[in-house]
Amino acid sequence: MIRTTTLMAGLLAASWATAQSPAPAAAPMPAMCTACHKLEPQQIGGYYESAAFKSQSMQIDIGGKAPQILRFDAKTLKVIDDGKDKPTDFLREAKKRHEVIVDVVEKDGVRTATTIRFKGPVKIDPKNIIDYAGVARLVEGGGTEPYTLIDSRPLLRFQEGAIPTAIHLPFIGFDKFLDRLPTDKNRLVVFYCGGITCTLSPNSLKKAQRLGYTQLRVYREGQPEWSTRNFLVTTPAFVKAAYIERDIPHVLIDARTAEDATAGHIVGAVSVPAGQVAGVRASLPPVAQKAPLIVYDGRGGEQAVSVAKALVQAGQQNVMVLSGGLLGWQSAGFAVESGVPAPKKIAYTPKPRAGSLPVAEFTTLAKATPADVLILDVRNPDEAAQGMIKGAVLIPDDELQARMAELPKDKRIVAHCLTGIRAEMAYHKLKAAGYNAAFLNNEIEVRKDGSFKITPR
Repeated sequence: MIRTTTLMAGLLAASWATAQSPAPAAAPMPAMCTACHKLEPQQIGGYYESAAFKSQSMQIDIGGKAPQILRFDAKTLKVIDDGKDKPTDFLREAKKRHEVIVDVVEKDGVRTATTIRFKGPVKIDPKNIIDYAGVARLVEGGGTEPYTLIDSRPLLRFQEGAIPTAIHLPFIGFDKFLDRLPTDKNRLVVFYCGGITCTLSPNSLKKAQRLGYTQLRVYREGQPEWSTRNFLVTTPAFVKAAYIERDIPHVLIDARTAEDATAGHIVGAVSVPAGQVAGVRASLPPVAQKAPLIVYDGRGGEQAVSVAKALVQAGQQNVMVLSGGLLGWQSAGFAVESGVPAPKKIAYTPKPRAGSLPVAEFTTLAKATPADVLILDVRNPDEAAQGMIKGAVLIPDDELQARMAELPKDKRIVAHCLTGIRAEMAYHKLKAAGYNAAFLNNEIEVRKDGSFKITPR
């Protein structure tokens, strides 16, 4: 069992970390990526979101308020994954949020992707690699083997959950925080970041090498692998900054006895006493949602660790133990309620994508469309021939940019397609043009008589 005093020491030591990211670069890519990557003219970099083959469009998140919507020709687009050529159909199976660099040409205001490169695993000298088992041995050793574990990610990612005992020394701003490195340059230092394609920890290692450190390792799989096999840790202040203030859905879980939880628990917490996780299995969020499950007990001790481990064993992939527990939460001045039982069933609803409508709201609007709403069908004509919602306007997504003037500016435009992919792209185009827009982020089947069936996600 990990000793909780050791478990939390690294995180508490890092809680004085301050925001360190420089002003966002002008390059069309997320600011974090500019620390390691430089773009050529007519390139964009970011995270792959989706591709719609019907309209031959792809969506790339470049870190701004709106993603880049790019056209492509399925016959000529060059797709490269880890340096290897792939068929265009690879876009259908490509992992969402994978890092990409896209070559783009622009003609008549339309941006078209000619090449998309999916980033492969970072190359690291094998002698500098440490695997999950090695990191787990260090963390669970309770300090018997001297080491320093360093999270190289930006502050927000560290706040969202870190490997136990880790301190924060971001690659972006590394030189400003050299005092966080151990004074003994022969001490084992392990860096980690956002997974096998992330360059932040390997580049941090290179900086430490130049400073004369001799025992350096990178846990290449980093936080993404750790979170599927073990729990993370966080603090009350970090929960506030990363989840509460950003309105990110999460679940607080009280691991103490039901009696203790009734005497006083964090507002909104669910009571799941140690040893009773089996009782809430049916209400656990789907694993794919990676719901943030934040477990606490009185002081951040063994009860919380026990429940956290059981949740990980149940398949959950974003489980955290709250440093300091309820006492730490109260000391931070955060709300606690007492005298009432905490709920015993976990309820989690992920934050919807920007602009997406709940199924119930779309259904109401589509069945009796108000005068100030227009349902926009962005499917292709052959799809629409199978049936359209009564009163809807058909403008295929690949024609929307050229035909946008046909849409009234004094109405709310609600887009839908077959799966939600093209509808989301249409939403971003409409928003950029100043329309009041929304979209259905679900599969929908429209029948000849205008009735429809929506499949919830």
